[in-house]
Amino acid sequence: MKGKTAETIALGTFMLVVLSAAWQAQAQDAKVPYSGMATLDRYLITDRNAEIALARSAAPAAISTDAEVLVLGRHGYETAVKGKNGFVCVVERSWMSPFDHPEFWNSKLRGPICFNPPAARSVLPFTLKRTQFVLAGLSKAQMIDGIKAGVQKKELPRLEAGAMCYMMSSQGYLSDSGGHWVPHLMFYVPQTEGTTWGADVPDSPVMLGPQLPEPVTVFMIPVHNWSDGTAATDAH
Repeated sequence: MKGKTAETIALGTFMLVVLSAAWQAQAQDAKVPYSGMATLDRYLITDRNAEIALARSAAPAAISTDAEVLVLGRHGYETAVKGKNGFVCVVERSWMSPFDHPEFWNSKLRGPICFNPPAARSVLPFTLKRTQFVLAGLSKAQMIDGIKAGVQKKELPRLEAGAMCYMMSSQGYLSDSGGHWVPHLMFYVPQTEGTTWGADVPDSPVMLGPQLPEPVTVFMIPVHNWSDGTAATDAH
């Protein structure tokens, strides 16, 4: 799939895929197993300013300069910079991948992402909740159950219309096989069956990966440039 996506960008067109399918394709190439969580220090970024800069690299400066920025500390994500425009930028860690992904505990993974206001209110809380569970030492099964329970009890928010995010950083590290992969936008819609989108049928560019416990379907659209405006000619 990586080759197909790169080819699509070279042709100057967009390809619509489901985000979890990208993780699934990378999982097939993963060569190093990560059987459990590493020590917390390996997931932390020592230089706070470096993490702020990495988080902001998710989106063009016109957006990220005035965005709120969160950094990961020993007790979870905390606000490092207060924002002005409603966007929130953060560097996600490996535990935001599908629970069956072989790099779920890969401490090298860094995913700069910048949520728009609707996503900051209704998607980011799931990142914070997963992180809370990880730092509490919960198992994957316990985390899945906890997320489902949070949704059922309405402790976690319902998805807001218009939720999307930017993942346009050339500095991210999304997998051992894919590196920084390709710059892309992600759009969140209520969780639905793949048939609704024509997924996984002959000649359809839409591929559906494993269902996540979060009640959303995520569509990813690759774009031409990184957040700094340079062309994504070297994208994997």
